[in-house]
Amino acid sequence: ESFEIQVTDPAFAEFEDKFVDISGHWAKDFICFATEQGLFQGVTDTTFVPDGAMSRAMAVTVLYRLAGEPEVTGETAFTDVNEEAYYYRALLWASQNKIVKGMTGTAFAPNASVTREQLVTFLYRYAKLQGEDVTVTGELKGYTDTDKLGDFAMEAMTWAVENEII
Repeated sequence: ESFEIQVTDPAFAEFEDKFVDISGHWAKDFICFATEQGLFQGVTDTTFVPDGAMSRAMAVTVLYRLAGEPEVTGETAFTDVNEEAYYYRALLWASQNKIVKGMTGTAFAPNASVTREQLVTFLYRYAKLQGEDVTVTGELKGYTDTDKLGDFAMEAMTWAVENEII
């Protein structure tokens, strides 16, 4: 599914005015679009922090919102998360649907920055959950740093490159 961002959409003005730190930023229109769609909310009421790092908790929260915030019950094996945290339901959903795994069997590391390979893997698994064809036919020839890519992310990264996500 593809979409075009209407950069002149008056609805975006609300978010452009709300977030004092996105004026003139290259991703301003994308930030406004994602916020208008309910995927992002900003770091504070008035700042988005467009050049800040995204945490693992933020990443699962965005995917959970994209999925429509389905009802979720149960518990998680991760001992480094708090049931009162904003991301808890998102993490529970993402974990139960095999979109995310922990850094270990009991540690999710919610406040750690999500790495590029982790985010691509989350997206790949989310696409698979949504019934998308995630079959990969190519390989990452031509990239000189694939030896730094974790085995867990190789197929996902190939998928992301083939589908021009990155």
